[in-house]
Amino acid sequence: MSAEPRTVLLTGFDPFGGETHNPSWDAVRQLRGARIGGHLIHASRIPTDFSRCAPILLRAIARHRPRLVLCVGQAGGRSAITLERVAINCADARIRDNGGAQPVDQPVIAGAPAAYFANLPIKAMLEALRERDIPAEISSSAGTFVCNALAFHLAHAIANRWPSLRGGFMHIPYAPQQVTARPGMPSMSTSIVVEALRIAVRCALSTAPDRQLPAVRAD
Repeated sequence: MSAEPRTVLLTGFDPFGGETHNPSWDAVRQLRGARIGGHLIHASRIPTDFSRCAPILLRAIARHRPRLVLCVGQAGGRSAITLERVAINCADARIRDNGGAQPVDQPVIAGAPAAYFANLPIKAMLEALRERDIPAEISSSAGTFVCNALAFHLAHAIANRWPSLRGGFMHIPYAPQQVTARPGMPSMSTSIVVEALRIAVRCALSTAPDRQLPAVRAD
């Protein structure tokens, strides 16, 4: 029997929507090569592109054979780290992706289930983040843009190809430099996001089953 994989895969997106930075990748890449909970961290940059995001994610999983995958994306307007509970089989884009596509009311994967729940201990992760005074919430909507599509592809792959893999999605706020022209818009520094990722990964690796705590976010 082969040894249990001792790696974790983190992913972040490239900039989109006219931005020059994406804080998800800015944070994730800082942890490449680090060790958390005895696991080596790999990082993969995902294109904000409906057609290209999944192949790159799946190749990275096949290459690194991680025990845990945590995908990270930017959610401008949110004020806290949001741990996504569910990914839905719907692509409904408000803007074009980086490949120029703008699907409307289309399935992410034709014939797949309507939704998947993350198989991460999101309640325990929430508690761990809040214990370190990092604003955090549970979200039941990852939207219908590429972030949700990637989360759905990950969950579908876990269900059908890698049932022992644990994985899910986390949204983060804008970075401070992104809100200089957006008065009143919340932001979070990259250093706090990096620390949040360390806490979330460590908790996800060490916790099973999840804690039973009331939901914090109802969207």
